[in-house]
Amino acid sequence: MADEGTDDIRGEARGTAPVPLSVLDLATVGEGFTAGDALRTSTRIAQLAEQRGFTRFWVAEHHSMPGVASSSPAVILAYLAARTERIRLGSGGVMLPNHAPLVIAEQFGTLEALAPGRVDLGLGRAPGTDGATAAALRRGDSTREGADEFPQQLAELTHFLDGDFPQAHTYSRIHAVPGPVQGGTARPPVWLLGSSGFSARLAGSLGLPFAFAHHFSAANTLPALELYRETFRPSAVLAEPYAVIGVSALAAEEEAEAHRQVLTGALSMLRLRTGRPGLIPTPEEAEDYAFSPMERDFVDGWLGNIIKGTPDAVREGLDALVKRTGADELMITANAHTPDIRVRSYELIANAYAMP
Repeated sequence: MADEGTDDIRGEARGTAPVPLSVLDLATVGEGFTAGDALRTSTRIAQLAEQRGFTRFWVAEHHSMPGVASSSPAVILAYLAARTERIRLGSGGVMLPNHAPLVIAEQFGTLEALAPGRVDLGLGRAPGTDGATAAALRRGDSTREGADEFPQQLAELTHFLDGDFPQAHTYSRIHAVPGPVQGGTARPPVWLLGSSGFSARLAGSLGLPFAFAHHFSAANTLPALELYRETFRPSAVLAEPYAVIGVSALAAEEEAEAHRQVLTGALSMLRLRTGRPGLIPTPEEAEDYAFSPMERDFVDGWLGNIIKGTPDAVREGLDALVKRTGADELMITANAHTPDIRVRSYELIANAYAMP
């Protein structure tokens, strides 16, 4: 049986879904659209997800990427909190080394005050961008970039969230507000995010929920989840491991259209990985692009990790993924050029699972 506070973490499966379904959103910006269009689409998806019984809606932190408008998760989440009522809202994630722990504690304390009991604080240790941009974000503080620093940063953040620095600590008289010093203020549950074994092991040792980026690190999914479960120690937060995996999935009425749409995201990722970031290309541009053999190999590999097709095919793919990984929850991300396509994909997936 889970300890007190677990209800803030565990989701509930709706309809015929084998596990709870959630949404990971990047606020992608396609050619011909603006950042405003992308953020309005994110709002539409969050509201749809709430109406259809998805468990949570997370936004990811990325920087200096023209095709992504989610550079400031806390700002987006505050906006969404005012336009939703029940769905859990969170970061998938905030990149902890980019920020002072006190600032994150203040931001998410504010969000918790605005939307009590609905906020998740997902943390990652990657920069969410290239090295030069990371240096600009961190003002050249290279000591914040190493993996060895992450546990210390996490411990500091946790103390700010709980208001429990030891009396002799330098920060013992500093308070994150809104926060415990004001009385009666809960704090958001902390999740660790990762794409390798480092965060899996750390989440397990601390008894925290873990979210794995299967959508761009599929080869590491099973080893990371196994490591998380093997190293898990019960905590005040969780009595048993709770693992979420992020998965790229896009449903359309016709299989060919789904394949056509996901190619736009694959081309965008190819350009990003080869130092040519830009807006998400149109389906026509993606279809007409002359891929070199090496580029085609990359794109084929990327597309191979996306669950795509008709609603029934996507449902079968998601069910198989749950069976293969034992995931406790799926967090679906639908990346495509056109806003309406992304919204429609979540509608179709909800329909496929008979979600309310």
